[in-house]
Amino acid sequence: MNGVNVNNNEFLGKDPLGRLLFRLALPTITAQIINLLYNVVDRVYIGHMDEIGELALTGVGVCMPLIMIISAFAALISSGGAPRASIFMGQGDYESAERTMGACFTLQCIISAVLTAVMLVFHRPMLLAFGASENTIGYATEYMSIYSIGTIFVQLTLGMNAYITAQGYAKMSMLTVVIGAIANIILDPIFIFLFDMGVSGAALATIISQAISCAWVIFFLHSKNSILRLKKSSIRLDLKLVLPCIALGLAPFIMQASESVISICFNSSLYNYGGDIAVGAMTVLTSVMQFAMLPLQGLASGAQPIISYNYGAKNKERVKGIFRILLTSSLVYSLTLWALIMIFPRAFAAIFTSNVAYLDYTESALRIYCAVIGIFGIQVACQMTFVSLGKALSSMAVAIMRKFVLLLPLIYIVPLFFEGEMRTTGVYLAEPIADTLAVTFTAVLFAIQFKKALREIEN
Repeated sequence: MNGVNVNNNEFLGKDPLGRLLFRLALPTITAQIINLLYNVVDRVYIGHMDEIGELALTGVGVCMPLIMIISAFAALISSGGAPRASIFMGQGDYESAERTMGACFTLQCIISAVLTAVMLVFHRPMLLAFGASENTIGYATEYMSIYSIGTIFVQLTLGMNAYITAQGYAKMSMLTVVIGAIANIILDPIFIFLFDMGVSGAALATIISQAISCAWVIFFLHSKNSILRLKKSSIRLDLKLVLPCIALGLAPFIMQASESVISICFNSSLYNYGGDIAVGAMTVLTSVMQFAMLPLQGLASGAQPIISYNYGAKNKERVKGIFRILLTSSLVYSLTLWALIMIFPRAFAAIFTSNVAYLDYTESALRIYCAVIGIFGIQVACQMTFVSLGKALSSMAVAIMRKFVLLLPLIYIVPLFFEGEMRTTGVYLAEPIADTLAVTFTAVLFAIQFKKALREIEN
């Protein structure tokens, strides 16, 4: 390709694996931790608003299924497109990698326009269906009506930043998140408290921050510093390139979209058994769960270009080696976080609310909900490796198994074994039961499919 230095990312196939993963994963983990602040800072500020904090926090929590859907569509395109671009680069086909990125950019713009229209028109009835009550629907619609306007910024920031990471520019990818997070942290108190905009101020601060991040991503991918350039000639909808990306991205899409469906089921079930306080506690639980998921995803994202590049280059030993390091690191982190949550659950809950009743309720619920989070490192490491190897069906299978086959029915089945107010305990208990079974299934399937992938490299 003209103007592309194809040697820029050959270090993915040469540098020592441990040092290379540290080099790529540290920025992506940092980015995900900052992204964690990005995601929860609204809830932290809102939860500490005078008098209305708890209800407003619950209202914003009900918005999470819709926000997850928006993020899921970004993952549908980027999580399939970025690994395929990495594989093309590993094969030395930089033109196809660049055209893939351009085609995915075009599709994300189209999806953003459709999502924005749907969210603006139907967000209120959807929020009511997702568990909003008469006490919380006002706060939920206030937040979502503004957040929907920034859909395109969310889509392009999350979607196109994956192509910066895929090229091995982990630090540059981290800066995308850092810029937006810092802007959000600064703007939130200004709009919420100084301008007295409340929940509307939190939503406005978020979309402005996402717009800043979006501008940064587009600028970099247009610049000469990017190996893959976002050019006018490549920005077109090429179905031959896009359809395989969608197939590969279906598993991450299902993972994130199913989080939305699961959140709806949790909220509706909890509201029936425990009212607004139970739904508010679920907002805290899902926020704490992000402490586990986002850094693990950051670590796996750091490993993704290494796995994809070396799989494309047919380097069996490096593929095996990087997976072992990824799995070990993921387990160490998830077990450490599990121990902290079990020992200090109240400290995690106190990040989001100072209400004593909410703290007492959430403390016990958190221990139940996160009971087996220590083994979740296995799930994330295997899931991302499936994607990195281009194994769409296997990745989709583990996604469907965990959420739809296991967790979804368990949310309604487990509470039946309890009585009265204890049924909310049954709802929370569905998560660790499903996770235990899902990790077992994923580990067995991965052991089989990974051997097949390595044999494919040899042949």
